[in-house]
Amino acid sequence: MRASTPVRLTGAAAAAALLAGAFVASAGAASAGTGRPDVGHRTLRVATYNLSLNRATEGELVADLSTGDDAQAATVAEVIQHANPDVVLLNEFDYSGDADPYAAADLFRENYLEVPQGTGEPVEYPYAFVAPSNTGIPSGFDLNNNGTVVGGDDALGFGLFPGQYGMVVLSKYPIQRDRVRTFQHFKWQDMPGALLPDDPATAAPADWYSAEELAVLPLSSKSHWDVPVRVGHETIHVLAAHPTPPSFDGAEDRNGRRNHDEIRFWADYVRGGWAARYQYDDEGRRGGLRPGSSFVIVGDYNADPVDGDSVAAAIDQLLHHPRITDPRPTSAGAPEASALQAGANLDHQGDPALDTADFADTTPGNLRVDYVLPSRDLRLRGAGVFWPAAADPLSRLTGVYPFPSSDHRLTWTDLKF
Repeated sequence: MRASTPVRLTGAAAAAALLAGAFVASAGAASAGTGRPDVGHRTLRVATYNLSLNRATEGELVADLSTGDDAQAATVAEVIQHANPDVVLLNEFDYSGDADPYAAADLFRENYLEVPQGTGEPVEYPYAFVAPSNTGIPSGFDLNNNGTVVGGDDALGFGLFPGQYGMVVLSKYPIQRDRVRTFQHFKWQDMPGALLPDDPATAAPADWYSAEELAVLPLSSKSHWDVPVRVGHETIHVLAAHPTPPSFDGAEDRNGRRNHDEIRFWADYVRGGWAARYQYDDEGRRGGLRPGSSFVIVGDYNADPVDGDSVAAAIDQLLHHPRITDPRPTSAGAPEASALQAGANLDHQGDPALDTADFADTTPGNLRVDYVLPSRDLRLRGAGVFWPAAADPLSRLTGVYPFPSSDHRLTWTDLKF
């Protein structure tokens, strides 16, 4: 487990102290569908954003963020400024390394989020949580069974260097560091009934991985984090993850099965009790979330409820969970893009207004893969996806391929206690 970064005593510190005792509603960009409820209502905006701020080599992201002139970083920062979430999970944000794990997060805050970008206004997040990711860590085994042990496919989670495609949680509210739980090292084989992949060339079941490989292979392709955030007198558990895409494999469907079980991990965790007694965190503590705890599940889960390549009903484990509410956020830009881009989108069965990612028109087409799913005890005040229609001036921030920001869209939910 990693502690949150020390609080920097900037102008954000005093504001954060006030935020710890009361909800504050902020103005957003109504034209993009991110307008906040009227000032005076006590709301909390929680968001997830796969901002594709990953780089090809280790240390490259820190170098790019060291000045304020990286065009992509400025664009994704402006998206965040317009949406102005109180708590946001950033996916595909490279881990900076154990020597200075908060280096990239600090640079992104200081050089981009706290500086006005375009028509956005500065936003300050005095609290952050960062921890290592399984991506790019060599396994020492031939996990894709191609006869060689090399490259991202043979890492514990796909990546070309340790921490590529990592995560960070940013918050205007204090993170309870001593209560954070991480599950980076939980072994996939330790999940009862795990959908371990099968080698179709043999008669034995679930034998794609050897016993030696299963002894080191974690469930999480990145990690699973339980990050408690203190809002006034309440604690919200921000449950963050980024399951592997259910593609880039073969008939064994090793990535699709892992994606399913990475999603299932949170379904069992929030159910708690007997369903979660198999779970253990990186400090050795067992069990799931305490009964009655409030939570929000956030992240890019790489699974659409209807379309795409994921195992059937993979994301339904969360969307139809008795403890979880699905806000079903929409945007004006998603159905417009689906109609204009056509291709695979024409064969989709799901509502294109719910899409959160602009993927290749040939396959899989645009999908709903990014989620902010609160526990049922938290009351909804609104939800949306930052995907402006083409006529909206802010559509320059999302654009079309090659995207100025990311192929994913920031997704948010407003909550009232």
